[in-house]
Amino acid sequence: MSKHTGYIVLLILLCGFAFSGGSANEKQQPPVQDNNKLFVSSGNVTFYSAAALEEIEASSNKIKGVILKNNNTFAFNIPYNSFIGFNSPLQKEHFNENFMESDKYVSASYTGRIIDNVNWQDTGLYTVRVKGILDIHGVKKERILTGNVNVLKDKVLVFCKFTILIADHNITIPRVLNQKIAEEVTVEVSATLSDKKV
Repeated sequence: MSKHTGYIVLLILLCGFAFSGGSANEKQQPPVQDNNKLFVSSGNVTFYSAAALEEIEASSNKIKGVILKNNNTFAFNIPYNSFIGFNSPLQKEHFNENFMESDKYVSASYTGRIIDNVNWQDTGLYTVRVKGILDIHGVKKERILTGNVNVLKDKVLVFCKFTILIADHNITIPRVLNQKIAEEVTVEVSATLSDKKV
């Protein structure tokens, strides 16, 4: 299996996890435990744009994801329309309709592999590099990012901070908004994972 095929398989697995429904009875069932998989139980994604005339900050706690411990592969996903905290409703409307086109491109994803060693059996804080495909606005870019993995007794905390050039993902800013949208956006991702899929 090629690495790109592996990423696709992971993304299919994630999408099934993130968007599967379930009846009220199913939701009351005990969590399913899987010793190889770590599922996101809570998390937050924040982006920050500092342009000449305006600052924009928004966040979402709707991140979904999974890490496979046996081969250090991962997949994370965040819906565009879940972001809140804009300066105004109009700003959020511009974000979804004009910039991200969230009716066409529903979510952003990052799928790949943890390059550096993580001992999932022992508690400890690891600074690691991750390599994968960052898909934003339907444009896929291979990125190597650096983040932290904190292995605790009953959960794993992950954190990553990086920047995105909006031109890299074919996001077009109208001339009238040039001084209100930064060409480079800062993104912070934090999440708590456990082996229980709720």
